Amino acid sequence: MSEEDHVLFLPLVDEEATCLPLPINVVSRYWNVQLPMKEALDVSRRYAGFAGSIMIEGIELATRYGLPCVVTRATVQTLKTAIDVGIPPIVILPGVPGVPEITQHASVVSGYDEDSIFHYVQTGTEEEGVQQEGVIPTDVFEQGWSEEGRLMILVAPADVMSSLPASAPAVSEACRLCFDAERSIILNDKQGASTLLQEALRLDPENPAALQMLGGLLNEQNSSECARYYNRCIQANSRAYLAYNGLGNYHLKNSRFAEAESCYTQAIAINPKRSARIYKNRAYLREKQNNADGAVDDLRTYLRNLPGAPDRGAMEKAIRELCG
Repeated sequence: MSEEDHVLFLPLVDEEATCLPLPINVVSRYWNVQLPMKEALDVSRRYAGFAGSIMIEGIELATRYGLPCVVTRATVQTLKTAIDVGIPPIVILPGVPGVPEITQHASVVSGYDEDSIFHYVQTGTEEEGVQQEGVIPTDVFEQGWSEEGRLMILVAPADVMSSLPASAPAVSEACRLCFDAERSIILNDKQGASTLLQEALRLDPENPAALQMLGGLLNEQNSSECARYYNRCIQANSRAYLAYNGLGNYHLKNSRFAEAESCYTQAIAINPKRSARIYKNRAYLREKQNNADGAVDDLRTYLRNLPGAPDRGAMEKAIRELCG
């Protein structure tokens, strides 16, 4: 580690699988533990057709091979403390702008300095690649991280983990249950996911991830109860973008246009670039409320933020018609 910049030097890794997310593989290799790709691929067959990574499977795989994992809500100072004892944290951040199917992604934090947080970035293959640091100003990192409730995953040998201040066991277990519930949702076990999330809230009633996910499950059923969970999530985390967006979707489905527009507007105020689709939704609401200029502005922002939009032709036609 550099004393001046607090940087951890991570191995170059490009192997991943549905059940072995790249961040888990990178951190495991950092501890000289090579997780078996064959085992990860065998388990991945359970999720045939799923294109993303399943974090809880990677966490469980690392644990089976001697690397305990702690999942918790943290602060920037906690994150820096982990780095200073030699543990590279994995954080959950908002999805990639312009890629609608990615709502969240995991990133390995490799260091920090006075003004910035460094993220592990590899270019090329393991043989050719070099580690680069994705440098994000600390305030920008904090804004994005806070949208996901400041979730942090630590993977490290037990003796190293014990050098950190202990996190609240109930909070950690509740956070882990959220990843377990995510797996159940992917397996289309919505009832199982709901049970896990209710248990997470029993342990940690203000867990924003559990509140948002449970709101989402209820929203799919068009249950009015979803609004209660979304609002509790927003009370627990005022920057809960996904809760505002989900609540907006619920109001939209039920033709409460003013309420839906307000929720979308608050989500956009939190992160104006996170989603292009939210602008299309708000444009529809604004048109319904006879705000043609606002609808045009939103449709233009939608197309600007999503250049490859499959409905570009239809949206350009809508803009022309709204402009009269």
